[in-house]
Amino acid sequence: MNVGILALQGDVREHSEILRRIGVRPVEVRLPKHLAAVDRLIIPGGESTAIGRLLTLYDLIAPLRARAGRDLAIWGTCAGAILLARTVLDMKQGGQPGLEVMDITVRRNAYGSQLDSFELPLNMPVLGDEPLPGVFIRAPQIESVGPTVRVLARLPSGAVVAAQQGRMMATTFHPELTSDDRVHRYFLEL
Repeated sequence: MNVGILALQGDVREHSEILRRIGVRPVEVRLPKHLAAVDRLIIPGGESTAIGRLLTLYDLIAPLRARAGRDLAIWGTCAGAILLARTVLDMKQGGQPGLEVMDITVRRNAYGSQLDSFELPLNMPVLGDEPLPGVFIRAPQIESVGPTVRVLARLPSGAVVAAQQGRMMATTFHPELTSDDRVHRYFLEL
């Protein structure tokens, strides 16, 4: 198994540290040749607009779309979830480049600005009974999911914060910013 982390911008180091701790040596993906060497890819949290522009600049959108969910499992955290979404709400005119491969609708910055960031325990039954620490920083929200998308976790309000469609997964929170490695381990099993 070759696990890549999209290393254009965002929480690359944090995901890398967790993967190394659980015995996986990640590949930093910056170019199509790096992408060709992996069968799993994490798109980290960061700034979705910047990551989208860099995906275009480095010619990664077409190869990612071609492999997404087929021979490439993909997990997007926060900004990565925005990039995976088929529909993104509250986009400025002209939008941003995205992969548009997962049948979810996402609202950017759904909970407000950086000052409105929060943490709370999440129930994610696929990981067991113990609550998962949820870290939400300028987080998006999954507004709706398609018929083939499985909801993995919700906030107490009912808002969807984790979803899976086959070998693609989106989390609107940052598991990489906690010491809990269960979401990373679950992704490796996809």
